[in-house]
Amino acid sequence: MLTERLTDLKKELVEYGALVESMIEKSMRGLLERDSSTLVRIIEQDELRANQQEIDLDETCTSLIAQFQPAAGDLRAILMISRMNNDLERLADHAVNIAQSSLYLIERPQVKPLIDLPKMSRRAISMLKESINSFINEDEELALKVCEQDNEVDDYRRKILTELINVMTRDPLTIERSLHLLRISSNLERIADLSTNIGEDVIFMVKGRIIKHHQDEAEEA
Repeated sequence: MLTERLTDLKKELVEYGALVESMIEKSMRGLLERDSSTLVRIIEQDELRANQQEIDLDETCTSLIAQFQPAAGDLRAILMISRMNNDLERLADHAVNIAQSSLYLIERPQVKPLIDLPKMSRRAISMLKESINSFINEDEELALKVCEQDNEVDDYRRKILTELINVMTRDPLTIERSLHLLRISSNLERIADLSTNIGEDVIFMVKGRIIKHHQDEAEEA
């Protein structure tokens, strides 16, 4: 009985992840295609759906623990899903933030051609998708790949920041628009960070290895 309920719970998590992934993709597509209707739907409809799915998943996790008092692997799986559920809720918030800034930007002239921002978003979305797949398949190698890709997103963020500082310095009238572009890149960076968190948790769940502290030490060095 618990095994069947866990299978259903994983399916719900995958559905939630697909919704959040779609929200991020649509928020960027709305920016690139200057499509206000898509952006408004994310803010007014998709966010409500995401919030409700987060509540439903949280209630199911709590119910399973109370009803079955699972141990060992089953308990770890439920707790892992609960953590991922919280991460997905935050990811949905970042998608809404992107949509809000995109709405502001598409009503005004472009500051500069958008080249690195779409690349950054594709990598961040790919990381999210792969992090969820790594959990479903208990795939340590895929989870490690997600963690390694975080540096690529950070590089995009730094490059975009440098370019926009130059733009704002040359023309102060671009400052507000540039800050919205920076807000979008910051949200994409957080999406990559949260996907990395999921990957790290998967590695711990599958192999009992903690890699976060090793990564932090490497970054400080």
